[in-house]
Amino acid sequence: MQATRAGEGSVKQEVPAVTIETNKLLIDGSLVDASDVATYDNVNPATEQVLGPAPDASAADMQRAIAAARRAFEQSGWAEDASLRAKVLAQLQDALRDASQELGEIIVSETGAPVSLLSGLQFAWGLDFVTTYTDLAASYDYERELSGGHTLADVRRIVRREPAGVVAAITPWNYPFFLNLGKTFAALSAGCSVVLKPAPETPWTATALGAIAARATDLPPGILNVVTTADNGVAELLTTAPEVDVVSFTGSTTTGRRIMANAADTVKKVTLELGGKSAAILLDDADFDRAVPFFASASCRHAGQGCGLNTRLLVPRARLDEAVEIARATMEGVAYGDPRDPATTMGPVISRRQMDRVLSYIEIGKQEGRLVTGGGRAEQFDKGFFIQPTLITDIDPSARVCQEEIFGPVLVVIPFDGDDAAVRIANDSIYGISGAVESADLDRALGVARRVRTGTFSVNGAPWLASTSPFGGYKQSGVGREWGVEGFEEFLETKTIAYPTSGDRPSHRTAPADGA
Repeated sequence: MQATRAGEGSVKQEVPAVTIETNKLLIDGSLVDASDVATYDNVNPATEQVLGPAPDASAADMQRAIAAARRAFEQSGWAEDASLRAKVLAQLQDALRDASQELGEIIVSETGAPVSLLSGLQFAWGLDFVTTYTDLAASYDYERELSGGHTLADVRRIVRREPAGVVAAITPWNYPFFLNLGKTFAALSAGCSVVLKPAPETPWTATALGAIAARATDLPPGILNVVTTADNGVAELLTTAPEVDVVSFTGSTTTGRRIMANAADTVKKVTLELGGKSAAILLDDADFDRAVPFFASASCRHAGQGCGLNTRLLVPRARLDEAVEIARATMEGVAYGDPRDPATTMGPVISRRQMDRVLSYIEIGKQEGRLVTGGGRAEQFDKGFFIQPTLITDIDPSARVCQEEIFGPVLVVIPFDGDDAAVRIANDSIYGISGAVESADLDRALGVARRVRTGTFSVNGAPWLASTSPFGGYKQSGVGREWGVEGFEEFLETKTIAYPTSGDRPSHRTAPADGA
């Protein structure tokens, strides 16, 4: 079957044939129903078909999970046994690989992501990336001795890194498997216990992880808990409970602000990976025939549902018409439709609510600028939340569609006059998660890269995403980092220990020490 494009066909309704238990919570080592066996519907965004039930946890369920995580962290020995952590995480990684076929079915069905993305960020990369955390669990140097500084000759000092405690891992619906694994493996490898709360739109990716962990590993009860709920009030307990030490959240900046405020009362450590409105800058000597199609098609990847996508394309004013025409042809050629078709490169957005949100932004964009192509719902489909790849230009950089995160297949093309203006436009944003530059002059491109205030940046198509590369944002794109050693260390606390070399008390102090 050919990929569905405008005017072609419809999407076949299918329910994934899986044997993994997706209808249970994981609490304190047991796979259990939600209270009163409450459930909500898990919906396929490509067909609007109900895939099946997801557990709808109550406040009591969430409190049980938090209490189990607290008890397990303090009593199980997990925090102290790095070799056990490495062994169990390797078991989990192997078990997930063994379940690849079924997990892929779940991911495609509940996210609407094309099956072609399973070989990358939607699935395979997640399994590969977490090897870094599995290795760090046992290889990381948790203690180091300090030297120098103003101190006594007969005093030695150790800096010790210890697990931060109970982690609330709250994940979004766009790349759920990758993000569930990233947060869970990082926290577990550092010695923390975890309560994983996925987005309500993609519950099965998380409950499947919990079921596999419970059945196929030696994970101590309570170290990993998985709680799904359609009630934001229940989820919010993770951000206020005093038993939770760290909140690790990926999602919208609006929700991130609320989480940070909620966590303030108990002074939790918070890591946030939030929204973006990243800019790709094409300098006047860039190869437009190569670069424009790359960024135009990338803006439609997974229907534009990615925080790091470059949804602003900045081009020299003298080459604006050229860039717009190439982008138009590219976006009109995007193969979108049935996610199960290997030729499909773009599926639906996640839900009716998200579709309505994106369409409302497109209407705003039509008023603020000139619509080049797209501009509405893909009405050739009887069902599914499909939106036409949409291109807007002749627009001011301060316009709402140039400033606010849309999270749909919408690209704006903005002209600039000179490198300084390009950098200024790129930085004119509350966000700072990613960016890119293209130029025939590498030094010139690197100069631009160093001036744009973002957490990641690509020069001439070089990918920044890797398991050892820290990922995160400047400004309102987030706090903290994921992946790499930096991501691992987000789940560690730092302790300084001083002791006398001889074992006896030092003869005198250089400064008073409270409590010593």
